[in-house]
Formats: sequence, structure tokens, C-alpha cells
Amino acid sequence: MSFSVEERGKPNTKSYRLFFKNAQGKYISPFHDIPMFADESQNIFHMVVEVPRWTNAKMEIATKDLLNPIKQDEKKGKLRYVANVFPHKGYIWNYGAIPQTWEDPSHKDGDTGCCGDNDPIDVCEIGSRVCSRGDVIKVKILGVLAMIDEGETDWKVIAINVDDPEAKDLNNISDVKRLKPGYLEATVDWFKWYKSA
Repeated sequence: MSFSVEERGKPNTKSYRLFFKNAQGKYISPFHDIPMFADESQNIFHMVVEVPRWTNAKMEIATKDLLNPIKQDEKKGKLRYVANVFPHKGYIWNYGAIPQTWEDPSHKDGDTGCCGDNDPIDVCEIGSRVCSRGDVIKVKILGVLAMIDEGETDWKVIAINVDDPEAKDLNNISDVKRLKPGYLEATVDWFKWYKSA
């Protein structure tokens, strides 16, 4: 299963959009038309990369737009960027979403006591490769971080690209702690800073 993307407009503008096409060249929605599972029998998921590692523009699947292209998020009419948090530049992982998932705003989570944020489930992909915006990769889930953002549950899945050289050695969150010391702590610190900025 292969996908391609088509850019419209200039990056870092309100008109920029990244549309998705299937192997036949037909426009599709990355939210609805890309399968959640790449291999359900092996618990391998698809991930749509919205923000490549080391970049600052806060990009997201436009869940309310026709065909759900990726666009830059806005707040109070201004394009959103994340600040550099020393010693990191921009996002410290490839950031994106699992297609065909949704955090239900009417369902109260038993662990957080809050309802969902009305968006697809977010993924922090921790492999060594820097992806491109719009890549659709296959990931193995290693763990999950529960965040509460403005009273809403916002899960962050920690995953690794199955094609990454480290993927065979990373199978759970304990492996991440052992083989990438400090990475999970940096992730928590990054989100604390980002959410308070």
C-alpha cells in the first residue's frame, strides 16, 4: 500500500495544504482512508507524519476540512510554531497521528478523568530517521503517555518505525529507558514546556 502527497500553497502560510493520494492517484483522506493497521496480526500501525523531527511548524491533519489535508495550526489568527527548548530544536521526534482513531470528547477516560480532545491519537516516533511531512510509516507501539490539555485527555503514543535499525531491540517502554536513557524524561519535559508556553 503506497501513498503520495501533493503540496498546495507555500509552507508557513495560512493557505498551505498537503493532500494525500492513493497508488491510483485518487485523492484520499489520511484521517479516514488510510488503514489504522499496517499488520493487525503483529500489532503494527500506520502513522501519518505531520511534523518531522527538528522542525518547528505545528502541523496537523485538518479534521474539519474536505479530504483532511495537513495544514499549519493557528491560534488567535496566527500560525503556530513550537519554540526551541534547549538543547533541542523543534519537535524531538517525528510527530503525527494514527489514522482512523479519534479521542471522543463525550467519553470520560477512566485513568485521566477527562474526555478526549476530538482529534486522532498522537504519535511520537523515536527512531533514528528524520521523516518528511506526509510520510506514512509503519510503527510498533512501545508505550503511551497520558496528558491533560485544557481539561481534555490527549494521549501521546511512543512508537518506533518498524524499518528503523533499532526497532528489533525496542519492544516496550523499558527498552526505551534502557537503550535511550533520558529520552522519555526529555519527552515529558518537552511537553511540559510546550503546554505551559
